[in-house]
Amino acid sequence: MLTEEAVRPARRARLSRGLLAWALVGPVAAFAVLRAGGLERGNPLVVLVSFTPYAAVLAPAGVLVAVWARSRAAVIAGVVAALALAACVVPRMFGTEARPGVPVRVMTANLLFGRADPAALVDLVRRSRPDFLSLQELPPDAVARLDAAGLGGLLPYRVYHAGEGPDGSAIYARHPLRELKGLFTPVGHNMPAARAEVPGAGPVDIIAVHPAPPLPGARWADGLRSLPPATRAAPPAAMAGRGSAAPGGAVPRILAGDFNASLDHALLRSLLATGYRDAARDAGQGLTPTWPANRRLPPLFTIDHILADRHFTTASAEVHTIPGTDHRPVTATLHLTPPP
Repeated sequence: MLTEEAVRPARRARLSRGLLAWALVGPVAAFAVLRAGGLERGNPLVVLVSFTPYAAVLAPAGVLVAVWARSRAAVIAGVVAALALAACVVPRMFGTEARPGVPVRVMTANLLFGRADPAALVDLVRRSRPDFLSLQELPPDAVARLDAAGLGGLLPYRVYHAGEGPDGSAIYARHPLRELKGLFTPVGHNMPAARAEVPGAGPVDIIAVHPAPPLPGARWADGLRSLPPATRAAPPAAMAGRGSAAPGGAVPRILAGDFNASLDHALLRSLLATGYRDAARDAGQGLTPTWPANRRLPPLFTIDHILADRHFTTASAEVHTIPGTDHRPVTATLHLTPPP
């Protein structure tokens, strides 16, 4: 018979292993509850939820330690958390098939107070050939530098809301633009909206998105809530002979810009639930980070997005890098077509 003195070290070892297992599984399980429940409210939780893809990668390690520790409860909690996080993240790695339709090319870039290399941006526009370009953090002097680099020759139409520092935003286009006023009330930086007639497709609305960052007092949540919902797509029969605009003025809508939010933020998911699709996610690029770029460490978060309503499907999307800015531009080819 084992004495108490002989049993005590084994108990201590089991307890130590169990504590180690819970030290790894507990935070991941709490993170999974935070993300799945959309419970982030204010800092630091809003920032923390941006790390969801990294928590999903670390989750299996906690399960392995729980198995080694022979802690059944920790194993169960770890497996549930890992599966919940994987369900949030893994679909972004796989694209969806685009319907045939009229191609509409869209590009967005945050210029970091206008410091982005104008020649590099114009070269990217020349190669990507967007129909629409959404620019954020565009002060007046940067507009002049972009014009000198040739942007106006490639995209001759624009709607520009001037502002210094991060406030200036613009929509450039290959087709004539008409500014839309009163569509929504922006909260945060300037967010112009415009409509263009795309040849073969009809009218398309686009909004340059740039809510405030999630900093104390910055009204980050109000900025995301202020964005207009997706337009409701009309059935194919109603679309016949009317271009791609649905009856009653439901014009296809695109939001493009620096959302200061990832697909893991509940507010952005609520916006998507109105009928938008994220182009990068539908192209299998939903985990490609866009910020902060051009630093010693690689980009960590995906906060620059092109969202399109149900009139569109995504044929392709790419994330690029240009010097001088801490954001990576995003381009997407959308197919504008009546939904099935």
